[in-house]
Amino acid sequence: MHADTTFLWGAATAGHQIEGNNTTSDIWALEHRPDSPLPERSGDACDSYHRWPEDLDLLAELGLNSYRFSLEWARIEPEPGHISHAQLAHYRAVIEGCLRRGIVPVVTLHHFTSPAWFSAAGGWTAPDAIQRFRRYVQQVRPILDGVPWVCTINEPNILAMVARLRSGDDPPESERGEPQLVAGALPPPDPDVSAALFAAHQEARAELSDLAGLRSGWTVANQNFQALPGAEALRPEWSYPREDQFLDVAIDDDFVGVQAYTRVLLAPSGPVDPGADVRRTQTGWEFYPHALAGAVRHTAERTGGVPILVTENGIATDSDEDRIEYTDAALRGLRDVIDEGVDVRGYLHWSLLDNYEWGSWGPRFGLVAVDRTTFARTIKPSGRWFGERAQVGLAPA
Repeated sequence: MHADTTFLWGAATAGHQIEGNNTTSDIWALEHRPDSPLPERSGDACDSYHRWPEDLDLLAELGLNSYRFSLEWARIEPEPGHISHAQLAHYRAVIEGCLRRGIVPVVTLHHFTSPAWFSAAGGWTAPDAIQRFRRYVQQVRPILDGVPWVCTINEPNILAMVARLRSGDDPPESERGEPQLVAGALPPPDPDVSAALFAAHQEARAELSDLAGLRSGWTVANQNFQALPGAEALRPEWSYPREDQFLDVAIDDDFVGVQAYTRVLLAPSGPVDPGADVRRTQTGWEFYPHALAGAVRHTAERTGGVPILVTENGIATDSDEDRIEYTDAALRGLRDVIDEGVDVRGYLHWSLLDNYEWGSWGPRFGLVAVDRTTFARTIKPSGRWFGERAQVGLAPA
């Protein structure tokens, strides 16, 4: 079987996690607070702000045809109303670097981080937040020429759930989960933040709607809820606020991004740990590659057939054998779902590089290792394997 010509085979990153020294962002401010809950700082990260050509060369060397990366609003608008044309030119250079190498750019406009001034002014629930975000999108419009895929907001459901945690507004006892479990066990999203994100997404899509050849959508953290016996009725109760309402927003979008890593088991009492004897990743999540197929099926059913792009899927591990086993099983499941008729347009592995995982350097998701002192990149055997798999396509290996 020849390599897929239209299917996207690539890897994903996020600006704050790889660029380094994102000093005007709210996450940088959080990292450097004296009482920061984050154990480690991003610092220079992978220095990809300067080394992005090397990262694109690695993608090309692996034979991958697409790259998902984010623009940093905090760099582009470091102070309210002050637009850095130098930063716009920087991100345009990255886009052109992709196009020159035959790599399809998949651009994310907001990947968890906001300018520090935006968050200090009230974040997404501030009176002018939606207008501020649309004005930011207006500024980046000109650099998106030739970009066929734009993700407006990454995992808005996680943003809204984290906002609920930070607010101190405890959910009802029946809705509480165990914080050590995956995202599905977090409190339900803050309703005001959720509503604001819905509006921001629609405003961004409206701003981009007349750009020729550009498809826009957002990405959702898919939690693959699975009900244990006696808990079947609980599934929609947990799934709707944490996932399904965000999928519903995507029903009229050009695509929706699926991001899946593991599953959430529901007992009648709520989410439960899968047990001490299960395989786990460095994040403590259950080793469960079948989560991808389940998430794609659920998304397709919920959205009524909106085209799907797998924008994140991967595993935190130091074992390349485990990464290959996990990814191979996930891709086999994805093949089954496509054979069932689901419209899947691509698979972007998380992540291209071992990077900063929002407070810790411990979890290693990368296809490429990065020396944190010299920033030397080394392709892992799993990276070579994935590149070879991309040439084969989704046919069973």
